[in-house]
Amino acid sequence: MSNYPKEIWYTRCPVPTPLGIAINRGLIGSAFAPLGIRVNSIQDTNDPETRASHIDHHLPHSFRQGGSVPAIWARATSADTRVIGLSWIDESQAIIALPGSGIRTVADLRGRRIALPLRKDQRIDIFRATALRALLAGLSLGGVGEHEVEWIDIDASDPVATDGQAQLGIAARGGWSGRPLYTAEFQALVRGEVDAIHVKGSLGQEFAFLAGAHVVIDTGFHPDPKIRINNGTPRPLTVDAATLDRYPEIAERLLAQVIAAGDWASYNPRETLAYIARETGSSEQFVRAAYGGDTLHQRLGTDLSEASIDALADFTTFLFERGFLPTHFDVGEWIDRRPFETLYSARDAA
Repeated sequence: MSNYPKEIWYTRCPVPTPLGIAINRGLIGSAFAPLGIRVNSIQDTNDPETRASHIDHHLPHSFRQGGSVPAIWARATSADTRVIGLSWIDESQAIIALPGSGIRTVADLRGRRIALPLRKDQRIDIFRATALRALLAGLSLGGVGEHEVEWIDIDASDPVATDGQAQLGIAARGGWSGRPLYTAEFQALVRGEVDAIHVKGSLGQEFAFLAGAHVVIDTGFHPDPKIRINNGTPRPLTVDAATLDRYPEIAERLLAQVIAAGDWASYNPRETLAYIARETGSSEQFVRAAYGGDTLHQRLGTDLSEASIDALADFTTFLFERGFLPTHFDVGEWIDRRPFETLYSARDAA
């Protein structure tokens, strides 16, 4: 027991993830307590250097599950991480316009102004990459070319905080944004500076509802999975390679709890919906609308399917070709199946 590290770290995004459910149900802490390992949340620390690991994954003995853009970017900038699981939870990816814009279909976007958020204060512009991917997918379904619309950069960087704002936690720290998502784009839409914006997830549903906006298209549940590939589809579960190599049982134990959380969710739809509403900070109404409430509890599994790996590789290539990554890399070499294989070998033997 004394050979184990004294603590491990985890971080996840405020979106539906089996890691989030495992944390909320106390599974992770319970799993590591017998080993004398303390489990810490990156989100719960005020240290900027520690919090930065949510983006760059520099902390030793750390796990992350959430949007793929930071995980891919960290790997492309030499973070020695491995993917040990993938979850695919479809979510709303909508292009919205105001009712009076005259935009009803994707074809109506031809020649119109579309917002692209720009965060110059971020090391990797997660939301610009996400928006661009979804917008291009939506336009393609209506036969509108990328150069047939006018792209408008919208400054979505965090405003400079006053001392009072900093005390309230409004200032950005370690990669966390102090400005609610879609605020800058929504304001540009209302001011008439753009004709359409991209929103996603439960918060996107809230913005669209409050504005009485028209949903031009929502690619999040399109039958072709290639259309749905984005920052959240799929979401990788990553661990630093040193932990995986030196303490494989730690990775196996955490992965086992993440898988167990997904299994539990599949039999507990109401409790799962409540957990995710708390995780996202949205009401259950918007969670249902954004993530397919009737089947959400059945889609929180974790695997390493070839389809999900191919999707991750496709998105990695997109990010590189669009200038979001400094280098390209082989996603196949990023995947490490050892924890999964050990777990399922033990299950088969039992």
